[in-house]
Amino acid sequence: MSLLTLPNARELTKSVRATVLVFEDPASRDLLGRIERLAPSEANALIVGETGTGKELVARHIHDLSRRCGGPFVAVNCGAFAETLVESELFGHEKGAFTGATQSKAGWFEAANGGTLFLDEIGDLPLNMQVKLLRVLQEREVVRLGSRTPIPIDVRLVAATNVNLADAVIAGHFREDLFYRLHVAKIQLPPLRERKGDILPLAAFFLEEHCRRLGYTPASLSPEAERKLLAHGWPGNIRELENAIHHALLVCRNRQVQPADLHLVDIRPASLRQDQPLQPVGLEAALEALFEENQPDLYERIEERLFRTAYRFCHGNQLQTARLLGISRNIVRARLEKIGELEVAHRTPGVRLA
Repeated sequence: MSLLTLPNARELTKSVRATVLVFEDPASRDLLGRIERLAPSEANALIVGETGTGKELVARHIHDLSRRCGGPFVAVNCGAFAETLVESELFGHEKGAFTGATQSKAGWFEAANGGTLFLDEIGDLPLNMQVKLLRVLQEREVVRLGSRTPIPIDVRLVAATNVNLADAVIAGHFREDLFYRLHVAKIQLPPLRERKGDILPLAAFFLEEHCRRLGYTPASLSPEAERKLLAHGWPGNIRELENAIHHALLVCRNRQVQPADLHLVDIRPASLRQDQPLQPVGLEAALEALFEENQPDLYERIEERLFRTAYRFCHGNQLQTARLLGISRNIVRARLEKIGELEVAHRTPGVRLA
């Protein structure tokens, strides 16, 4: 079985990342072949996939298969930075560059020199930092904050996102030139529900791993439990599967996991669940009725209603709204500000902002 694991994966018990990937499903085998063809090149890579599908694992595998495998692999989450510190974190700063800068500090690009820099959630990078990132990729040098001296770098960039960057470009939240710079080698990671051949091998791996951690004798899945795993939609992908197996081992009897031991919850809206597919007829009829009215600025009106309704459906939570619509939180926030929904939310008791 082709298997990838994160370094020190056994210590990452509270991580939200996928810590292991298998390549048993035909879609996964095709993916592995694509990775192995792209990895030896020096091209920037863009990995696209839902949270928990193993984007960092793929990035590490690209690094391990490249000529840079002897150099550092540095993983950075762009969404974890305060906006005021992004430039300092990525490109470094000199002593006195800003309040609190008591000494010079190299940025992540310098730390990854000679190796690979993995920028996760690159769609969350502010536009002004996207401009500077593009320049770094073009010139192959960084300038620390508070300095005018360029520092040459030799870094391969692998970026990742869980949103459609092409949509972000159209919405004006991601630079088109940076998009094409990153889009040289795109790797699309299918969600777990689209590679069912990986579900049972992953479940077997997690059974063995958590039995070892818990000090249990080996356990197994009943045929009924296997069928339940295969039928689930896995909105949380690999991490959700690991948590389900961990829980099942804690409550199962006679070292065999039964369907009742699997605590599976689908947190997606009912309209998105596999057992309740979208019904497009009503939506099409509503759109046709709007078209017949021939109102001005129809696209803007539809977009405004979409964002407003989704935001209120998610009880004023921007992050959940972004996940529901499959776009970045930055796009959601910008749209809500444009239509005035955030101001309304601030005045409405009981509405919580994400």
